[in-house]
Amino acid sequence: MTTGSSPVTIHPTALVDPGAELGPGVTVGPRVILGPGVRVGAGTEIGPGVLVERNTEIGEECRIFQGAVLGTDPQDLKFEGEETWLRIGDRTQIREYATLNRGTSASGETRVGSDCLLMAYVHVAHDCVLGDHIIISNATQMAGHVTIDDWAIISGLVAMHQFVRIGRHAFIGGLSRIAQDVAPFCRVSGNPPKIYGLNTVGLERRGFPPESRAALKKAYRMLFHSELNLSQALVRVREELSMEGEVGEFIEFIESSERGVTF
Repeated sequence: MTTGSSPVTIHPTALVDPGAELGPGVTVGPRVILGPGVRVGAGTEIGPGVLVERNTEIGEECRIFQGAVLGTDPQDLKFEGEETWLRIGDRTQIREYATLNRGTSASGETRVGSDCLLMAYVHVAHDCVLGDHIIISNATQMAGHVTIDDWAIISGLVAMHQFVRIGRHAFIGGLSRIAQDVAPFCRVSGNPPKIYGLNTVGLERRGFPPESRAALKKAYRMLFHSELNLSQALVRVREELSMEGEVGEFIEFIESSERGVTF
């Protein structure tokens, strides 16, 4: 175990593998277990009863709350004990009893970005990739290989199919079953899920200028509220709108989707 100049606080009941690396100012609570290959960044707080099994990197100034389970083997029958990782960015909060598995040989790692909030009982499966500034509410469950881009917000009790991708600044309502991709900047909800317009409130709160929001609104209406099928609508958008900035990102996401887009 290595530390820096600031003191590391480890509760007497915690079990810390000799090979674990703890940065300056790390706090390890009662009954915590930190296994081999665990690296914890400066200023991170690990609450009571947390298990970090192995091969897990946690960034600086994170908070891991009571009973969370991190870095456990992937729940995949193809996993054969190969060395894989869980990597978590800085300032991310992982609330009570959330479970985050390591990756498989498919990608080698599961990743969660910086400044995220994963609420209680969230499950992040093997090989998932979560960006920065993501909020995932209570008891949302994702299968393997899910990708969630920056600034997405996922409500509670959402179930996500494997290999689904959620675009930037998307919003998913509670109790939704997500079996196809969710386009960036959009709101989706329901079972089966439907698209309910742009995430206008979120875009305004995050400082998107009026001209960007207006262009996205026009592209959205062409794609999802016209008499054209999706292929025809994509051609029309490319003909009539600039592909710079958010509109280009919106169109590229839809065109590159392998599972199809929820609409």
